[in-house]
Amino acid sequence: MVDPYADDAERAHRFSRKIASFMERWRGMIRRRPWLNTVYKVLVTTLGVLIVIIGLILVPLPGPGWLIVFIGLTLLGTEYHWARRLLGWLRKVLARFWERWNMWRAARKERRAERDAARGKASDDPDPS
Repeated sequence: MVDPYADDAERAHRFSRKIASFMERWRGMIRRRPWLNTVYKVLVTTLGVLIVIIGLILVPLPGPGWLIVFIGLTLLGTEYHWARRLLGWLRKVLARFWERWNMWRAARKERRAERDAARGKASDDPDPS
């Protein structure tokens, strides 16, 4: 069986390598200038923390609150190892949550189908009186 998306995945991988190469050169240029490196880190930290705070404020509201938090942590993860580790942990927790959620919904759907089938059989039976 041939994967219809294999070509797309390869194209995306080539594109991401180009971006990674560009970012590596750009970041190396910034690191060579200590004052620019400090400014860069302050800007990344400020912007990342601001995005995370805005995302946390938006979590209880309808909309992409958690997505914004993940974007902020991704930005912080470009400079800080703790943010990368936290983001990895959150991804695992979120994946576990969705797995459990989907299992719960499937079990609920199955119970509902069984209940409906039992009710259907009971109503199809002729009245014994």
